[in-house]
Amino acid sequence: MEFTLSEEHRLIQETARRIAKEKIAPRAAEIDETQEYPHDIFAAFKETGLTGLTIPQQYGGSGSGMLSLALAVEEAAKYCCASGLMLLLSALPTQPVMIGGDERQKKWIGEGVASGAIKGAFCLTEPNHGSDAANLETRAVRDGDDYVLNGEKMYISGGTVADYIVAFARTNGTPGPKGISAFLVDTKSPGFRVAGQDRKMGVRGVPTADIVLEDCRVPRENLVGGVEGAGFNHAMLTLNSCRPVVGSRGLGLAEGAMTYALEFARKREAFGRPIADLQAIQFMFADMAIQIEAARMLVYQAAWRVDQGLYTREHAAYLSIAKVYATEVGVKVSSDALQVLGAQGYMMDHPLERHYRDARQLMIVEGTSQVQRVVIARSLLERELVYP
Repeated sequence: MEFTLSEEHRLIQETARRIAKEKIAPRAAEIDETQEYPHDIFAAFKETGLTGLTIPQQYGGSGSGMLSLALAVEEAAKYCCASGLMLLLSALPTQPVMIGGDERQKKWIGEGVASGAIKGAFCLTEPNHGSDAANLETRAVRDGDDYVLNGEKMYISGGTVADYIVAFARTNGTPGPKGISAFLVDTKSPGFRVAGQDRKMGVRGVPTADIVLEDCRVPRENLVGGVEGAGFNHAMLTLNSCRPVVGSRGLGLAEGAMTYALEFARKREAFGRPIADLQAIQFMFADMAIQIEAARMLVYQAAWRVDQGLYTREHAAYLSIAKVYATEVGVKVSSDALQVLGAQGYMMDHPLERHYRDARQLMIVEGTSQVQRVVIARSLLERELVYP
């Protein structure tokens, strides 16, 4: 059993760490306050090849894998969870294509995203269907050599800046998951529009959008993989494979929050000495470190599993465990770190109130904590997760 990172992984981690300290940290508060997508941060990711980590070499990326992306996201999220999400969005809208697309689609999307020439968005959630994605209502009707899409998608991360979306729609009238297909939709297509941008509690640097498809015509060749009815499987495998990276957002955020609070505690004096000397405070930091290190092991192991191809249904519990634990650690550690600062932690003069707001998103996106527990419990009951 090997617990050390490879040389390639260390180089990626160091590159992301440098960008995080030099580019992201000075801009983090401004990004949150302005609620504007930071194109300069994206440019830094693009210039260093971080947008192509999960894309195979034959399609323009480095093929470094999901663990590499998790490492990079962790570094970015230490200072700005929105910047970590920007990197995650190099994988979420590309995975359905890499998993189920044809060669033309893989080359088109892979080369575009890896080079930073295009950005994508993953469009699954609808006004009436979030966790219940198998019953989505968006329709795609065949019309000659095209499909005509009609429906609405909600809470789409990066939807306002995307050049293409992966839209999931029902194609043959069959209820449930077997009737769902995936389509690549150019956001310049007639009938595509961004109907609104959400006013969010946190992660404000990456907008989430309400997207409407109204008689949106999509060429038949943009049906992912050229097969109707395979879209739901593409969506679930994509979410499975990206869950460790969502966990890495929680991991990095927790590390950043604890580090900031620890430096504060070394300098802040009460009762004639630094509060870091008080055992009550020391125990809080010890608990934070325990949770962070446990989350790190789960996230890294889960990302490694994805890189080994172990992200189908029978392996999903391990990915859900990593996601749910690491994201909940992000919430708990950011809360405790804020508590160390007392009233100051509640103020916008310090980053911890932003970390706390940002962390709360992570227990909801890409499968809520409750959905992850359903997956884990099902795996236990079906004897996929066994402790002999």
